Formats: sequence, structure tokens, C-alpha cells
Amino acid sequence: MPIYFYFGEDDFALGKAVETLRTSVLDPTWASFNYDRITPDQSDSVITGLNQAMTPPFGVGSRFIWLIDTNITQHCSPDLQTELERTLPLIPPESVLLFTTTHNPDGRLKSTKLLKKYAECQEFASIPPWKTELIEQRVKEMASELKVRLTPQGVQLLAELVGNDSRLLFAELTKLKLYGGEQGQVLDHNTISSLVNSNTQSSLKLAEAIKGGDTDRALSLLGDLIRHNEAPLRIVATLVGQFRTWLWVKLLVEMGEKDEQAIAQAADISNPKRIYFIKKEVNALSLRRLEASLPLLLELEASLKRGAEEVSAMQTKIIQLCDLFKFVKYR
Repeated sequence: MPIYFYFGEDDFALGKAVETLRTSVLDPTWASFNYDRITPDQSDSVITGLNQAMTPPFGVGSRFIWLIDTNITQHCSPDLQTELERTLPLIPPESVLLFTTTHNPDGRLKSTKLLKKYAECQEFASIPPWKTELIEQRVKEMASELKVRLTPQGVQLLAELVGNDSRLLFAELTKLKLYGGEQGQVLDHNTISSLVNSNTQSSLKLAEAIKGGDTDRALSLLGDLIRHNEAPLRIVATLVGQFRTWLWVKLLVEMGEKDEQAIAQAADISNPKRIYFIKKEVNALSLRRLEASLPLLLELEASLKRGAEEVSAMQTKIIQLCDLFKFVKYR
């Protein structure tokens, strides 16, 4: 099939798929003549791409036309729709036309329906951070591709440390591959722990510990993050984002809002399916205490920016936050 449509939030996985497709259709000797990379800021970018797709390739191999960040599945003028309907069925087999976007297509549009009819469509969605089994499966798959050998406990730890960030996963596995050497040493929990930095996934666990009023666990997680050189302001930013999300969902639920799509939009959550899980997370929480948590976090952010001693400031505020949530059912 000469037409492809790649979409989704996981831009790293999408980019890797684009490179795989590109190298599979282009002859290296003639690549500079037959590769067109068309950005949305170019005038009439889609028309240009369609015209190039109808142009025979030079020399050996196919022609590869990549329309980057196309918006035709979000908005398409009648004139452009007519041109797509006229041209897409006529794309010659020696041309490969690729449309990509990080946005989910609007299935109501005629242009989206047209692409689904003529193109091979593939979604590159980010794995939800709470679907740990899928994240671990992604770790196993990418480790296999890069020929990095991990113990089962190593897979679990790496999934916890990198979360659903496939770009970070690739970078960390590349580093682990170098450490494992040509002999392909099997890397265990301790080795990975010493080599891989934690990201926001561990900060989210810290938020969970605070929400549960578990001071000992929260301070232990904070210590782990600091030892892995996680920037304090980045930790605070993750905590602010998480507590803000919990507050919005709790507030809207208590106001009687039942439409998960509306809750997701108000709370700035891209995937409405997360609302079901978040509502469970905040079910026993006090709205009053969620409201009180954000000023404490913002005070911590301000003190860090003013040059406060980082570890001490973080520990003090985390103890205060945990104390705030010790009796979460009290309203």
C-alpha cells in the first residue's frame, strides 16, 4: 500500500516507525533525489505532497513523501477534500505517501474517512501510566530489539523508573547495552538501580504516599529521587500537577458532574478514560485538604526558587503534607 497514516501522542515511537518505513522504501544511492520532507508551514503543503507523490522516482527504488504534522484530520477545506478524493486513489505504487500527526483524528471528517479508506493507519498512543503490565511488556519488547538482557526484576524496576516515556526507555536501554558489553551480561535490579535515573513515575509514587498520609514511605521515596539526581523543582512540578488533577476531579464530582468527558476537559486530562480511575483515587479524600495541599506545594516551589536548602525544605513540606492527609475521611 503506497499511502500511510501514523498518528498518536508517542512521538518517539512514531518517529522510529517513520524511519523504518523510509529506509525500507528508499534506495540509499538515490535517497536525496526521492525523499521529500514537507512541513506544515510550507505553502499548500498537502497539495505539494500530493503532486510529489504523482511524480515518478529517479533511478532505483521508490519515492518517499512525508507530510509532517498534517492537520487534515482536524480540519480540511472543501477544495482540499476534493483534491484528496481525486488524487489518493491514483497514487502510483512506486511512491510512498506518509501523513503523520500527534493528534487523534476526528472520525467525523470526510478527510479522516478518506484516509482510513486508502491508507494503512497506525496509532502510536502513549501507554497510560497506571497500566504497569503494558509498560513492562514495552520494556521487554524494546530490550529484545536492542539485545539487552534483563532479569524479570530488572524489567519491573526499569518500567517503574522510566514509566510510559518510550524516548527515555530507549535512551536508558542504550546505556544499559553499553554497560552489558558485547557478551550481553544479564542486568539485574541492583545494576539497573545504580545506572538508571528515576523520572516522574517515582514522583507520582511520592504523590500517592503523601495522599495516603504515609510519611515514612514519602520520605523514603524522596530520598530515592534525590539520590538519582532528580531535580527538586521537577519533583515539585509533578506533585503540583498530580494534586491539581485530584482537586479538579474531586471538586467536579462533588458538584454533581457525571460526564467524564466534561470532567476530563475541565481538569485538562487528555484521555477521558482516566477519569474512572482518578475518581476511585479521590473517593475517600477530603476536598478541603486537597485545596490546602496546593498552597503548601507552591510555598515549597517558591522557597526552592529563592535558594532554600533543597533536601531540608522538601522534607519539611512533605511531612506537613502527609500530616494533612493522615485522616483523609475528615471533611
